[in-house]
Amino acid sequence: MPLSPATPSLARRAALPAAFTALSLASLLIGAKDIGIGWIFDPSPEALLVLTASRLPRLIALVLTGMGLAISGVILQQILRNRFAEPATTGGMEAAKLGILVALTLFPASAPLLRMGVAMLFCLAANLIFVAILQRIRFRDAVLVPVIGLMFGAVLGALAEFYAFSRNMLQSMQGWMLGDFSRIVQGHYEMIYLVLPVVALTYVFARRFTVLAMGQDMAESLGLGYRGMVALGLTLVSATVAATVITAGAVPFVGLVVPNLVTLWRGDNLRQTLPTVALSGGCLLLFCDILGRIVIYPYEVPLGLTVGAVGGAIFLLLILRRPA
Repeated sequence: MPLSPATPSLARRAALPAAFTALSLASLLIGAKDIGIGWIFDPSPEALLVLTASRLPRLIALVLTGMGLAISGVILQQILRNRFAEPATTGGMEAAKLGILVALTLFPASAPLLRMGVAMLFCLAANLIFVAILQRIRFRDAVLVPVIGLMFGAVLGALAEFYAFSRNMLQSMQGWMLGDFSRIVQGHYEMIYLVLPVVALTYVFARRFTVLAMGQDMAESLGLGYRGMVALGLTLVSATVAATVITAGAVPFVGLVVPNLVTLWRGDNLRQTLPTVALSGGCLLLFCDILGRIVIYPYEVPLGLTVGAVGGAIFLLLILRRPA
């Protein structure tokens, strides 16, 4: 019997949820402690302890981090009107790192929520400075935006490293900024749940973020409070970056790679593509995390390194395929 025209579309729509489900199951099963698929039918107390204390929190943290960073990339790309903008290419990650270091020295016994708040303020300030820099520079080449952002981030990163070096914290800082999810256990990852309201608010204001990409004059002519929406978008991005950095460290390129690939696949309708962007971000981190666990099994490579390698390669391909 011939397939109906809707069949390929339905198959494509089901492919991403199926991949997400398969990667999630693999993430629960793969690790130094071999659980095996048999725990589903005969769960032992030891397997349940590993799952509830380590594997499930890690899975949740990976998915929420991927979703949050992918959504943050979408917001920044709408505000800056540039496809190559994301927290790792605008200095946001380095600013959050500097904020955490400052919080650790000024408030050594502070709660994680306070450290996240300081990191969020530093990230928000860096984003506002970066937007102001771009408004002062007039250019047409889209590649210059991430180049300027990487230079700005290098300055902030150098300040953070100098600050850490002067207080004998450099080695520990380099360790916890690698994006290592092996440290995620029950009771030490719950801060990442703050990503959920960010994702929800982004979906609610999706149409307004789409209007931001038309520019300030067009947005204001359509009745949109441009500055207020930019402030809201940068606040959401800063909250997401701060929550992810304080939970597991810096994870680069997710907000750049995922939105661009989804745009090539599904188009530019932000309200329709946001669920795909969020799910794809979770899939990318799950894939890179599983890759890092099996490449030198039973040890593992930090997620920040595998995502940096995969995301950097895709970033280079996106630049090379850009029309001249």
